[in-house]
Order: sequence, then C-alpha cells, then structure tokens
Amino acid sequence: MASYSFKLLSRTFGLASLSLVSACSLAAQTNLTGAGATFPAPIYQKWFSEYQSVGNVEINYQPNGSGGGIKSVTEGTVDFGASDMPMTDEQLKAFKEKNGYGILLFPTVLGAAVPTYHVPGVTQDLKFTPQALAGIFLGKITTWNDPQIAKANPGVKLPSGKIVVVHRSDGSGTTFCWTDYLSKVSPEWSSKVGRNSSVSWPTGLGAKGNDGVAGILKQQEGSIGYVELIYAVKNHLSYGQVQNKSGEFVKASLASVTAAAAAVKDMPSDFRISITDQAGKGVYPISTYTWLLVPAKTSDANKAKALAGFLKWAVTTGQGSVEALQYAKLPKAVVASEQKQIALIK
Repeated sequence: MASYSFKLLSRTFGLASLSLVSACSLAAQTNLTGAGATFPAPIYQKWFSEYQSVGNVEINYQPNGSGGGIKSVTEGTVDFGASDMPMTDEQLKAFKEKNGYGILLFPTVLGAAVPTYHVPGVTQDLKFTPQALAGIFLGKITTWNDPQIAKANPGVKLPSGKIVVVHRSDGSGTTFCWTDYLSKVSPEWSSKVGRNSSVSWPTGLGAKGNDGVAGILKQQEGSIGYVELIYAVKNHLSYGQVQNKSGEFVKASLASVTAAAAAVKDMPSDFRISITDQAGKGVYPISTYTWLLVPAKTSDANKAKALAGFLKWAVTTGQGSVEALQYAKLPKAVVASEQKQIALIK
C-alpha cells in the first residue's frame, strides 16, 4: 500500500512538473509588435509565422504603409517599424534628440515596383521608356496609342482609349521608390512633384496599399499603376518592361533586381541607399531595398534579445524562402555588415 502511494505521488509530482515546465515555456514567449510597409508584408508574414517556433517569439505586424511604420516607431507605439523608404536625416535626428539613442535600419530583402496595366486586347508585355512613364503619371500622355508609347511597342495594336492612372493614397514606400525613379529620369517630375512616400499627384485615382491598387487595376479597363512585384504576380496582372539607363528594356525578375543591387558598389554604413535608375546589363531600374527600423535601445531586455535573434535569422536562414515570393536575396556583403550592426541593439 505504501509502495502504491509512493508511485502515485511520484506520478502526480511528475505531471505537475511537466505542467510547470509547459507553463514556464509559454510564459517565456516574447511578444513583439511592428507596423509599416505593405511591399514586404507577404515575406514578413511568412517569416514571423516560421520564427515563432524557432525563436519562441510571437510577432504581430500591421501592414499600414511605410509612412505608418515610420510614424509608429518614432512615436514608440511599436517595437519596430518597416519601410521601403529610408528614414531621412531629419527624422533620425529628431528621434535621437528626443530619446537619447537612435534608430537602426536593417535591409531585409530586395524587390521591385512594376508598371501594371489593364489594357483590353493587349496580351504582349508592353515596353515603357522613362519618358513615357513620366508623361503618363504627369497626366501629359492620356491615351494608350500615344506616339510615346507606340514607338517603343512596334507591332502592338494599342487602343485609342483613355489612360486611367492609379496610385497609392497612403504614405507608401512603394510610392517613394516609384517617385524616386521618376525624379531621376524626368527633370519635370523632379521639379513639379518630387520624391516622397506621399506626393501631390498630378492625375489619377488613389487606393490604399499595394492590394488596393491591384484591386482597382483588375477592375478598371485602360488603367495603369504601380505595385510591388509579388502583388502583380499573385493578382495575375500584366506588368511591363522598363528601359534602363543603359537603354535596355528589362522586366522585373529576381535576376534583374539582383543585378540592380550588384550595380551599386558602395553600401553606406547606415544602409540608407537608393538603387533606382542603375546602369548595367539586365538591370531593372525600379528596384529597391526594404528596411526594418529598430530602436537601438529598449527598456525590455527580452524584447531586445528577441529582435536581435529574429534579425540574425532573417538575414541568414530566412533568405532561403524569399525567392518563392518574388523577392531577391540580400547580397552577402550586406548580410555580413548587418550582422555587425545587430550587435548594437541593446
């Protein structure tokens, strides 16, 4: 009887111990919140889901646009932000003066903004010169059979219908990439509109998020807009070739975006760089990095450790899953530099 009681007690104690271990494991999970760019949202959601089991970290992310990401991280309402537009000197200075420490930028993947269109009767990939794209978004080229478009597309039967321009209505890193490119190739665009995450558009309809723009393009005949490559692919939208600085018409792809990154030989130490309008064979000219924005210090040591751990995983192991979602991998030299900067998170 005493032996039976001892065995029962041992079993009960063992179950209690397992329950305690389980409870401790659950309690040890760190929760992080982030917000920002829709451009990399598909790969981020995949990463966050995968990393939950790897690092025992739950990451909640709100894809509310790059402008929202910068605002949220600078106001301290999230643990990290995300943007396809590098933060400006003024933004970084203001944050550091207020908090006593800075924000670190970490490139995560490379992508492309592509000219997407819905033109009835046109099944070929259309070719766009820099001048044609600037003219369309300035509202100066208004029909699909305009000579500026027709000249680059010999043999294509272009309709005479009106062009309906579609653009982002929210603060967007995709918009920054697009307008940064247009500012480099068109002096008129640069002086009248400029580059930013949100601009005063000369013409067109606005929509929120890459998904919002894609939705209008699918419905509106005669429309043209810009979205991140994965959104064009997953929504089965037509997207065209763009003439690069070397005069070559190139369609966005993993190879052509990688070529754009490779064309830039000097990466600044803070990783703030524009890679639009690069010259070189096979270079897609509207390519960009996208960044996570991480405060250098946090009052929660567990969160600092979790952020550092996730970043190390994302720029190494995580790169193995980016190409399936139409993003290009980070160059090896950039990964090596980032791993050094991750150590600055405290």
